[in-house]
Amino acid sequence: MIEIFLMSFLVALTGALSPGPLLTFTIYKSIKQKRGYISAIIILLGHATIEFALIIGLLAGALFFFQNIIFLTIVGVIGGTFLIVYGILVVRDVYKTNFTTDLIQEDIKGFKGNSFVGGIVVSLSNPYWEFWWAFIGLGFLVNYHVTFANPLGLILFFLGHELGDFVWYIPISVFVYLGGKSLNPKIYRYVLIICGVFMLIFGMYLTVNIFIFPPTI
Repeated sequence: MIEIFLMSFLVALTGALSPGPLLTFTIYKSIKQKRGYISAIIILLGHATIEFALIIGLLAGALFFFQNIIFLTIVGVIGGTFLIVYGILVVRDVYKTNFTTDLIQEDIKGFKGNSFVGGIVVSLSNPYWEFWWAFIGLGFLVNYHVTFANPLGLILFFLGHELGDFVWYIPISVFVYLGGKSLNPKIYRYVLIICGVFMLIFGMYLTVNIFIFPPTI
């Protein structure tokens, strides 16, 4: 069971480290709000709320198909494959992105309201977020046999996944609130490369694992 928590945490952390709309929104609120140092907590509570609802929806919607070994195998392979592709794209983008410019953005387009609501709205408005859960997230659930029949595994998966976000977003929120204007581009570049390589390797593991230890019903 601890493996579910640990791997869920690591996969979520590597995803959180990659720049995206939720990170930009967190930075914006941390700078603009009077108590910006708690912005990440409120935003991530909204983010966690919609993710929990999505996980329940995914498991409920796929409940019938979870009785089909062919479906489970296909989902597991697709999830692992897309994680490999995403890892490659992360590493590629590191070499295409100019990290000498400031990461901190003073302004953003789109939703700028309540932090909790923003955590929900910004998540839903990000196409990659839905894509990630539809393929990679569901593939992870299949590979680790996380279903309603395994409530402890479901709870550990959810807690590990959300902790991966909290570990990155909260320090960033506090950092920018205290006046941080940029992150060390060289360090950030290497961190992203490590994340990309981890995703690639873990994606390969998930893809192969589904054949070595096929799902059971």
